[in-house]
Amino acid sequence: MQLIRTGKVKEVYDEGETLLFRFTDKISVFDKMIPSLIPHKGESLCRTSAYWFKMAKESARVETHFIDTPAPNEMRVKKFFVPEGKGSPYEIEYVIPLEFIMRYYVAGSLFDRLNEGTLKPDDVGLNHMPKYGDELDDPFFEVTTKYEKFDRVLTRGEAIEIGGMTGTEINNIRETILKIDRRLNKQVLSRGLIHADGKKEFAFGPGRQPVIIDTFGTADEDRFWDLEKYNSGEVIELSKESVRQYYRSIGYHKQLYDARKKGEKEPEIPPLPPEMIQKTSQLYVDMFQRLTGQTW
Repeated sequence: MQLIRTGKVKEVYDEGETLLFRFTDKISVFDKMIPSLIPHKGESLCRTSAYWFKMAKESARVETHFIDTPAPNEMRVKKFFVPEGKGSPYEIEYVIPLEFIMRYYVAGSLFDRLNEGTLKPDDVGLNHMPKYGDELDDPFFEVTTKYEKFDRVLTRGEAIEIGGMTGTEINNIRETILKIDRRLNKQVLSRGLIHADGKKEFAFGPGRQPVIIDTFGTADEDRFWDLEKYNSGEVIELSKESVRQYYRSIGYHKQLYDARKKGEKEPEIPPLPPEMIQKTSQLYVDMFQRLTGQTW
């Protein structure tokens, strides 16, 4: 078994015919690694994602790369070819070098772009300027880069070109995400949660059919809110968004993005305070239980 990649969240080992993901307790925001570890985070992500992979396969009838979990923080998956740069319509099976986002509510960077004016309300199907937390009339589908230094939102044409896809294939991926999310959204709603948005990654499998890969449906890739609090007018973040909000509250987010806009050296991200580490660790444990209905 050979370590072939160390990412922001997990280590990837080559086992020959398969890959092994080992989930760490590291955490990142705004493409910056935080110099703090979050106890139980890796295990929570692994077990939660394994749960959703089984749901996608059994209920949504979507192919996945998931095989098994040899340890609570380890996941064995099928191996796919990873293209250099762009995908190709002439290759059959490979990891699509893109990230696919489906948004159901106004939050995160979508809210920021609407406020800045880089997106207009009618771009997301609304006829008025929304507030943070407003539900969208229709799901809003976006595609971003995966292997660039900073993720950037792509036009449909750019996504098709970088992914090596046809228009029909990107439409198929969108419909596959909606098929998975219909089940995920209904399930978490019954457990007192709102699924505001989420990121998914895909490979092309046999016959260039979409295969869902990496991880999804966790407190890292997706945004969840407390349903009862939302219904009373309060948005309570139950995902990694709470950590992002912490760095916004201390002014780090503004410092970082000001430096990026000016092309200046980025400020180092400070560690999380002990109370925030404990709160975040408990969040990941609690979210595993609320999302899956299983006990820790």
